[in-house]
Amino acid sequence: MSSSPSFRPRCFHFRHPVLPLMLLLGSLVLPGCGGDGESPASVVDPSSLRETRGGAVLGFSNELGAHVWRGIPFAKPPSGPLRWRAPRPPEPWQGTRQALAFGATCVQFAGPMSGDPRADGSEPAGSEDCLYLNIFAPRFEPGAVPRAGARLPVLFWIHGGGNTVGRADPYDGSLLALGEEVIVVTLNYRLGVFGWFAHPALRSAEGGGTSVDDRSGNYGTLDLVRGLEWVRENISAFGGDPERVTIFGESAGGLNVYSLLLSPRARGLFQRAISQSGGTWTSTVAEGENPAADPDAPGDAFSSSEVVAELMVRDGSASDRAAARALAEQWGHAKLARYLRDKPAGEVLGVYEGSGLGGMYRAPRLFRDGAVLPAEEPLEVFRSGRHNQVPAILGTNRDENKTFALFSSEHVAHVFALPVWLKDERRYELETSYPSLMWKAGGVDEPAAAMRASQGPSVFAYRFDWDEQPSLLWLDFSRLVGAAHGLEIPFVFGGLDLGPANRFLWDEERRPAAEELSRAIMSYWSQFAYTGDPLGGRQGNLPRWHPWNESSEGSGKFLVLDTQAGGGLRMSNDSVTRKGVIAQVARDDRFESWAERCAIYADFVRWSGRMTEAEYASVADGACAAFPFVE
Repeated sequence: MSSSPSFRPRCFHFRHPVLPLMLLLGSLVLPGCGGDGESPASVVDPSSLRETRGGAVLGFSNELGAHVWRGIPFAKPPSGPLRWRAPRPPEPWQGTRQALAFGATCVQFAGPMSGDPRADGSEPAGSEDCLYLNIFAPRFEPGAVPRAGARLPVLFWIHGGGNTVGRADPYDGSLLALGEEVIVVTLNYRLGVFGWFAHPALRSAEGGGTSVDDRSGNYGTLDLVRGLEWVRENISAFGGDPERVTIFGESAGGLNVYSLLLSPRARGLFQRAISQSGGTWTSTVAEGENPAADPDAPGDAFSSSEVVAELMVRDGSASDRAAARALAEQWGHAKLARYLRDKPAGEVLGVYEGSGLGGMYRAPRLFRDGAVLPAEEPLEVFRSGRHNQVPAILGTNRDENKTFALFSSEHVAHVFALPVWLKDERRYELETSYPSLMWKAGGVDEPAAAMRASQGPSVFAYRFDWDEQPSLLWLDFSRLVGAAHGLEIPFVFGGLDLGPANRFLWDEERRPAAEELSRAIMSYWSQFAYTGDPLGGRQGNLPRWHPWNESSEGSGKFLVLDTQAGGGLRMSNDSVTRKGVIAQVARDDRFESWAERCAIYADFVRWSGRMTEAEYASVADGACAAFPFVE
C-alpha cells in the first residue's frame, strides 16, 4: 500500500470482523463457534492416544462424537530472550500429555475477542506462552487411524481479529471434521506488537538477530509457518495427509492466508488456500521502523522508533521522545534489545490504545522485508508468479462494511449504543455498499486476476450474499446487517445453532434454507480440500464452481453463495476494480450531492488505503476540493 509521505492511511482490516455483531447479539462469542474452555465432555478418551514427535497425547471425544485434542504446543514459549525472534520447535515431554484444555490466549487487550470478561480494551490479557494448536477429527480407534493413501485432508484455520486480538478457542471444527471427513487444525499466533515488530536493535547480531527470520519482524507470520511445519511433521499420527493441507482464514486470517501465499518460508507446507474476506495489505520496513517525522521515509505513528521512545518516557528513562532517541543511540543495539525484551508485556502493550475498538489497536505489520515476505507489492508478486502457486479460493461478503457501520453510522438510530432503526436507508446503503465493493476489488477480484495470469485456471472466487435475517419489532436485520463481514463463518463451520442469538439471524421459517446453504458451503470447501477444485461439492450435486475467467463470456468469474430465495448458487461476471469503483461513485445518481460522494472517497482514503489523498483531491476534476480531506 503506497501513500504520500505526509499521509498515513489506516486500513479497515484493523477493525474486528464480528465485534459489533457480537456486542449486538450478546451471547455470541463468534459466529459458527462451539463452546469455550473445558466442557463436561473433556474427559480423557483412551482411544485418542496418538504419538507425536514431541511425545504422546491424549484427547477426548466430545458430545458430537469427534476426537478433540486441545493445547498441543507447536513452538517454545516466545518470551524472554525468544521475544521478537522466530519461533523454535517445542521441547519434547516425558510420559503422555493430556490435551484437554486450550492453551493460553496470546497477549492482547482484554475485550470480547480475548475471552477475558473485562471488555473495555484498557487492560492486558493473555500470555506470551501461547503457541498452541487444537485438532478436530473423526473418531478412530488407534488401530483404525487412516494410513497412507486413506489419510484425510487437513484444513488449517487462521482466526481473525485485525492481527491484534483473537484466539483459536471459539472455533469448533467438529462438525466440519465429522460431516466432511477432514481433519481441522486451529491455532494461536502472536498478535500486534508481539507478532510484528521491526527494529534495528532486534535485527542486529548484538541484539539477537542471528538469522534472517529473527531479523524479519514478521514473527506472527513465522508462527503460522511453524504451525504448518508441525502439521507436516505430526498430522499423519491423527489420520491427516501432510500432502493435502488447506490453509483457510477470515478477515485478518484471510490476510494471513495471502501472506503465506506470498512467503517463501511457507513453500511446500500447504497445497490449497482459502481467503475469506481477506486482503493484501502490507507495510514497508520504513513504515514499521522510522520516526513519524522522518523527512525521507516517514514511519507510522506507532513505528518501533516511536514505541521505544514512548516506553523510555513512560518509565522515566528519558524526559521526552527526542531525549529517548538520543539515549537509544547511546545505549547501542545490545543494551536496547535487552531493555525491550525485559519489559513486562503489559507495559509494551500499554503504549497502544485499545479502548473503544474492542481491544484492537493500530500498529504496522506484515513487513515486506525481502525474506519472509517479498519486498515488492503483493499484486506484483502474484502477477509475476513468484508466489506459492497452489489452487486458491478468494471471497468476500456482499455487505462487508455493514458489520462496522451498524454501530458507527449516523444514519442508524442508537439507544444505549445499540442500533434500533434506520434513520436514512438510502445513505446507509451508499456508505456501506461502496466500501464493500472496494473490499471485493482489493480482497478478491484484483488478486484473482493477478494470480490467474500466472498460475492458470486454479483460482476460484465467491461472494457470500445471504441476508435473510428476520425483523424484530421495527428493526429489519436483513437491511441493517445483510451479508455482513464475518457472517459466512457459521456456514463454513456448520454451527448455525447459536442459542439465544438465533432470533437475530434466522427464524424457524428460514432456518432450513440457511442450513442447506451451510451444507453446500461445507461441501465445496471440503471438495476443494480433497482435490484442489470445488467442482460440484463432495457429492457432485451442486452447481459447478468454475475457476476465475478473465473473459466476460462463458462460465463467469465467481460463485454467488445464497439460498434459492436469494437467487441460489450461481456463477457471476460482476467483477470490480479499484478504479472502476471510484468511477462508479462519481456517476451513481443515488447520491444527491458531491458532499455525499466525497464522504465515500474520504473513507476510501481513511480506512481501506485504496485511494490516496492526491487522488481524492483530483477526482472528477477536483470536485472534492470544496470538501478538504481530513484524516
